[in-house]
Amino acid sequence: MVDLELVCFQMISNAGSARSSFIEAINEAKKGNFILAREKIKEGEESYLLAHKVHSSLISKEASGDKTDVSLLLVHAEDQLLNTETTKILAEEIIGLYEVIRK
Repeated sequence: MVDLELVCFQMISNAGSARSSFIEAINEAKKGNFILAREKIKEGEESYLLAHKVHSSLISKEASGDKTDVSLLLVHAEDQLLNTETTKILAEEIIGLYEVIRK
């Protein structure tokens, strides 16, 4: 497998793990388990950071003059990263709403 493909799959895998944790956090908040919900957010942030570091390495490489060929796989990996970030933002807002409702 080419290096770029490995990088893309690392981004996709870590972003997917992060997104799953963020969704689990929402589900825990729905049940009133706010401590576990916050733990799931932290868990998701760790996976997201791994995906982001891989992506940053691609950006650094390109900034130093080593151009990256854009492929459908890379576009998909970046899309997964962006959607995961959005999911995190919404998960935190939803958890906050559940906390207000439960008071």
